[in-house]
Amino acid sequence: MESTVPTETPPAQSPADVSLRGDGRPTVPPLITGNKTPADVTRDVCAPLERGATGLWWGAFLAALALLIVGIISVGYQIATGIGTWGLNRTVGWAFDITNFVFWVGIGHAGTLISAVLLLFRQKWRTSINRSAEAMTIFAVICAGLFPVIHMGRPWLAFWVFPYPNDRGPLWVNFRSALLWDVFAIGTYFTISLLFWYIGMIPDLATIRDRATGFRKKIMGWLSLGWDGAARTWARYEVACVLLAALATPLVVSVHSVVSSDFATSIVPGWHTTVFPPYFVIGAIFSGFAMVLTLLLIARKVMNFEDYITRRHIQAMCKVIVFTGSIVGLAYLTELFVAWYSGNPYEQFAFLNRMSGPMAWSYWIMVSCNVLSPQLLWFRKVRESIGAVFCLSLVINVGMWFERFVIIVTSLTRDFLPSSWASYAPTWIEVGSLVGGFGLFFTLFLLFCRVLPMIAMFEVKAVIRPQTHESKEGGS
Repeated sequence: MESTVPTETPPAQSPADVSLRGDGRPTVPPLITGNKTPADVTRDVCAPLERGATGLWWGAFLAALALLIVGIISVGYQIATGIGTWGLNRTVGWAFDITNFVFWVGIGHAGTLISAVLLLFRQKWRTSINRSAEAMTIFAVICAGLFPVIHMGRPWLAFWVFPYPNDRGPLWVNFRSALLWDVFAIGTYFTISLLFWYIGMIPDLATIRDRATGFRKKIMGWLSLGWDGAARTWARYEVACVLLAALATPLVVSVHSVVSSDFATSIVPGWHTTVFPPYFVIGAIFSGFAMVLTLLLIARKVMNFEDYITRRHIQAMCKVIVFTGSIVGLAYLTELFVAWYSGNPYEQFAFLNRMSGPMAWSYWIMVSCNVLSPQLLWFRKVRESIGAVFCLSLVINVGMWFERFVIIVTSLTRDFLPSSWASYAPTWIEVGSLVGGFGLFFTLFLLFCRVLPMIAMFEVKAVIRPQTHESKEGGS
């Protein structure tokens, strides 16, 4: 599995060597810096798995674990006591729990986009980030799946959403229930994403197997499914990856369209609209790429992967964020236009209430974070600043959470009858559940970085050879 290590490592190029072409024009930054050889890639990617954790990793892990403990305490208390611990009322029956669910499902979409869609389009800049994005998808879907179960009130009866054999014959579920739609959407998406993630890791697991000893070697040998690196094995592997990518790509559209149908099939003003499926899908990609940036900017520092997650990767993701953020802004304007053009007084009031009602502050936070802040990425200096990009990714994550909060809560606080209007304020239990979701997500991701290769070694090795040629020709 291991490539032959050359006797001499080529000298590193100076910035002047790679910044200008022969005619004086700037070149495209290389995908992988440091003039890495295949042996260097294997050694660097396996290093976090074969050595002790760094102080930065322990600091990040303990912080994430503290957030997770807060969430465990909050969820444990609300399960023992009941969902009366939330700030819900007869008018606002959905709040933080469903807001968190839609948010985490959206976060998981960028992983499928990077892994599947960019693979089908042969985009080479995905090679260093696809593995982390796929893992992010798995962990985000796990976080998303917890909230509908908690929302049931009796999570120990969650198996009721599945048809199961019993003494009364087959007990079929209610296929008209939006909760059941979420079960099918999450289950399908999680299964395909997990399979795609695992299949993609098999060659790297075999590399770790060949470098490991003892019990770890046995575990990696079992997980690598007897990978031998033969030409026939590689050919079948590539066909399997393309087929899974083609299967996973429609899920980017279908899964969040199903989630949006939870709202669009109701008659609540502000929800009953056909723009929701594409609106939710593009918003999911937008928020997912922002979370990928947040994770990778942390991981490249904590795990010492600056040579593999380079400025070229960051700039490519920034451009996707600008594109999708502009579409999200267009969706906001489309909602306002349709409400006005429809002539429906209930729809018109719903959006006026969002912009000027008692919870207008959440609407303007959403607009500022999701529409205005991404426009800063049009400027090259902003895209080249790691600190600025990291701050903007956090701002977008906040804005996309508030988007779901605005859609759900402000639409419910004031519906058709003024006599049924009610305000909403979250309790500390709900805030603790939100914090715990982030704690679970970051804890799982940090453990993944220590146990499994977070960069696809074999894919990175495929793009380091033509690096000099790409820099001369302007890249691909």
